[in-house]
Amino acid sequence: MRLVKHTILSIVSLIILIAYLSCNEKEKNNVVTKKESVMQIEKSSFGITTNNEKVTQFKLRNKEGIDVTIITYGGIITEIITPDSEGNMKNVTLGFDNLQQYEKENPFFGALVGRYGNRIAKGKFSLEGVDYTLAKNNGENSLHGGLMGFDKVVWEVEEVKESDSFVSLTLSYLSKDMEEGFPGNLKITVTYTLNKDNSLDVLYEATTDKTTIVNLTQHSYFNLSGNFSELILDHEVEIDADKFVPVDPALIPIGDLASVENSPFDFRKMRFIGDAINADNEQIKLGAGYDHCWVLNSQEKGYRSVAKAYHAGSGRLMEVLTDQPGMQLYTGNFLDGTLPVPGGGTYAKRSGLCFETQHYPDSPNQPQFPSTILKPGEKYITKTTFKFSAK
Repeated sequence: MRLVKHTILSIVSLIILIAYLSCNEKEKNNVVTKKESVMQIEKSSFGITTNNEKVTQFKLRNKEGIDVTIITYGGIITEIITPDSEGNMKNVTLGFDNLQQYEKENPFFGALVGRYGNRIAKGKFSLEGVDYTLAKNNGENSLHGGLMGFDKVVWEVEEVKESDSFVSLTLSYLSKDMEEGFPGNLKITVTYTLNKDNSLDVLYEATTDKTTIVNLTQHSYFNLSGNFSELILDHEVEIDADKFVPVDPALIPIGDLASVENSPFDFRKMRFIGDAINADNEQIKLGAGYDHCWVLNSQEKGYRSVAKAYHAGSGRLMEVLTDQPGMQLYTGNFLDGTLPVPGGGTYAKRSGLCFETQHYPDSPNQPQFPSTILKPGEKYITKTTFKFSAK
């Protein structure tokens, strides 16, 4: 009898011990899960296009609580939620709340643009003795890749990564030979990486099977106030550039580079966007504000800090780093109050500004500009970073 009781007690003790160890293991697993979820990606549906293609949404989140939301349609950044100086979280990029709006009348909000970002004069260029004619979608010129640029296609999801220090999303697209008039089958991958230091990297890579031209960029409109009913005229901007690219009435480069000295284009020190955006200046009038490419300094250094934007009211600061030779500053001059803001209201003229890192506009027709030619066997690779902080 004593032996039976002893055996029963031993079994009960063993069961209690196993339960205890099991609880401990669950607690350990919970701790690991929390650690791994510090940097995380959430996946969800964002609807179906008019061509019956499924669009997926990915929310990248870091331990500071910054959220970057990207959809596979156009590789579009729909939101970047960042804290102000008091820790209040708000979205700082212009966008819509549904896919139909992005398809219908999107002025490139948050999109990846290509095969050639910016303008190509008269939609024409010559390459290796062959003349090419592109789709024209900007008067007599081609803009941001033509009628069906990279901003209007559904990108494939190549890879999703999560770690303790970053989360990343890699998208890919195959632009077929002669799509929109561009030669060569161009395979592109773009990797968005949100890091623990509140920086968002955009890495572009591409290869081709025929000589072509490539100039990719990201077209997010920023309003660091987080209040889209406010204009960006009170944003202070700094651009490390001694020169900019003057344009003609069609906003095509005239071929020369001009000094920013004593002009509305001098942002070598922080100054308000509103200081000279309505100046009595021919170039300002042609662009209806700022819609020009700055010739960035220290191009020989490659990847470096090139620009900053600061909003004193919120304390938000954004730094731009890139390896590109130029950057288009666009101040939303053609927003006209007709596009809806999620939650109410409309986007007014100059309610957002873009920092489009890139080669100069119309480079294929301007041999004095840095080349945008990509040949078989070569790899196009470039990186731009948007780093957020508050002070």
